[in-house]
Amino acid sequence: MTRPVAATRAAFRTLHQQGCFVLPNPWDIGSARMFQHLGFSALASTSSGYAWTTGRADYAVTRDDVLQHLTALCGAVDLPVNADFETGFAVAPAEVAANVELAIATGVAGLSIEDRDVADPSHLFETDFAVERLRAVRAAIDRSGQDVILVARTEGLLRDPDAVTPAIDKLVAFAEAGADCLFAPGIHKPADITALVRAVAPRPVNVLIMRPGLTVAELADLGVRRISIGGGLARVGWGAVLAAAEQIKAGSFDGLAGGATGKQMNDVFRDFA
Repeated sequence: MTRPVAATRAAFRTLHQQGCFVLPNPWDIGSARMFQHLGFSALASTSSGYAWTTGRADYAVTRDDVLQHLTALCGAVDLPVNADFETGFAVAPAEVAANVELAIATGVAGLSIEDRDVADPSHLFETDFAVERLRAVRAAIDRSGQDVILVARTEGLLRDPDAVTPAIDKLVAFAEAGADCLFAPGIHKPADITALVRAVAPRPVNVLIMRPGLTVAELADLGVRRISIGGGLARVGWGAVLAAAEQIKAGSFDGLAGGATGKQMNDVFRDFA
């Protein structure tokens, strides 16, 4: 692809300034190009979706695996790519910052850092230490001179769906530490989303869609600036393959009827020849 990285990053920054946009999450080059063909304005990688393409579980891939994956995605499309950079693949602030410098070099327009402990995914860092890590990442981005969006995530609601107030308090601290965008996977009630948007304003909020429910228009009315899908689309794809393969194992090929035609697929990817 030929779009300059600086232009891609500037376009991504502009998307965060007003309105509401959707970030579908590709898991490989083909899905990234499919989403560009469909007219989306930006993409976000998915740690789980990518891990599954390698035959591994989420959080089982290495830093270098992810850096290679991000380089491939950024080089395959003309759209901004936001990196799911998990926990930063380190614990110590200086080490996370060093890894973020490597991620910036892949061409990403944004990256997210979680407050989950890389050594123990069931454990979340306390606010003070999570803030220290984010400040180190903020400094690394600023030193690079690159206009990369820093997205700060707290995973608390994935552990306790009712812990909305602590999650919002943590994201407020992250905003004060220099995060450009705030993200709490698991938040889904309109009142809670509104409270989060107000608490971190004017910084934009990302909402992860984990189940059918609110529409893009409804989320926009709540003040949400960006919407991501995480591994949702990857699960849809794997679900279709599993269902069809199970039918084949049972002796029926009827599941193949739901597939896209070869012409449809070739027409999409011919745009990138």
